[in-house]
Amino acid sequence: MSTWLAEILSVFLATLRDVAPIIIVIVFFQLVIIRRPFTHLKDLIIGMAYVILGITFFLVGLDKALFPLGTVMAEQLTSADFINPSTDQSISIAWQDYIWVYVFGACIGFATTLAEPSLIAVAIKASQISAGAINAWYLRIAVSIGVAFGIALGTYRIVSGTELYLYIIAGYIIVIIQTLFAPKLIIGLAYDSGGVTTSTVTVPLVTALGIGLASSIPGRNPLMDGFGLIAFASLFPIIAVLAYAQITEWFSQRVTNEPSQKEN
Repeated sequence: MSTWLAEILSVFLATLRDVAPIIIVIVFFQLVIIRRPFTHLKDLIIGMAYVILGITFFLVGLDKALFPLGTVMAEQLTSADFINPSTDQSISIAWQDYIWVYVFGACIGFATTLAEPSLIAVAIKASQISAGAINAWYLRIAVSIGVAFGIALGTYRIVSGTELYLYIIAGYIIVIIQTLFAPKLIIGLAYDSGGVTTSTVTVPLVTALGIGLASSIPGRNPLMDGFGLIAFASLFPIIAVLAYAQITEWFSQRVTNEPSQKEN
């Protein structure tokens, strides 16, 4: 128990040190530049205390649960006993044998993104500002599907050992082409959707998964191959949201054109 308390205290002090510059900047601009007192100062102090405590427990939880969980899952899914339990262990394993790694990557990407607080906040605001034209739930589903596909493709890249830049260049070429034809209303939101996926829930598990995969697969370097999944998790949601907007626009135009065709 004393070890746990000492670790929590250490993380708390580190969090306090990291948050201190933010507090200093806010206090400086409020009191020196704007020259107005803080409104609801008591609530502000309590809220900031909650933030610091929340970050502290979250960081401890990452170290104790999420990072080890992602690493262990990657090691178990890539072990030779799991992939080919009835064959000679000396036989080389092809990328096709890691199908459950891709499935797990897609599932964990979808589930963590759907529960991402940042995405939920952005989706709700987008729905409110657009007066319901953008459905918050459909937006979250589209982003989650994009992350799921991106993580699955990213795990394939780690397994196959292909270069990261090839995927990123190809992905952004697709994004540029989609941007030219996508509805103007959705473009900014689509680009922001890529950023909100790389937040508190998704990043720890995805990072641990990538490093665990690169550490478990022979011939892979954890430093060179283990990172890069977050780039996939940021890129493919943009493609998914733009595609969602384009498909929705196509369906709406089709519904609009059907009555006129019947009248003619």
